[in-house]
Amino acid sequence: MSLYKTEKTQVCESCFDYIFMEMVHFFNNVDNTNEKEKELKNTKLEQMGYLTGQSLAERLTGDRARFTDNLDVIKFVCKDFWSTIFKKQVDNLKTNHKGTYVLTDNNFKWFSKMSINNNQEDFKKEVLPYLSFPCGIIRGVLSNLGINCTVLADVNPPNQC
Repeated sequence: MSLYKTEKTQVCESCFDYIFMEMVHFFNNVDNTNEKEKELKNTKLEQMGYLTGQSLAERLTGDRARFTDNLDVIKFVCKDFWSTIFKKQVDNLKTNHKGTYVLTDNNFKWFSKMSINNNQEDFKKEVLPYLSFPCGIIRGVLSNLGINCTVLADVNPPNQC
């Protein structure tokens, strides 16, 4: 007989959205006149995402056999992992067959509650702080599954990431 509950606990998505927005706001609201300080704040967000991604990878792959190659890992991220986080699969996956993969989400869920500026450069500037955490999540999942990498993000209005 187990003393621990085996039920999975889920957090309401809207609660997460507000926590995520407040977390980014907290790290970016302090005086950002110093570029090094701004970079440190983004690094902290990325590290939080990294730990989150590693934990999620443990949960999602606990009952699976190990992946045989990098492409299988990337396919897992595009299908299963993305579906778990964003309730949909990645819209597009491209590769140069030399270790670089580009995952495209045409309607990135975490941008859906943001107002959109007409100016593309203003939009990018506004949403870039919100990409450190998801980049960290992806890097954490990939690291847990045996791929040490760098994850970069780019955005295109209205919600493509």
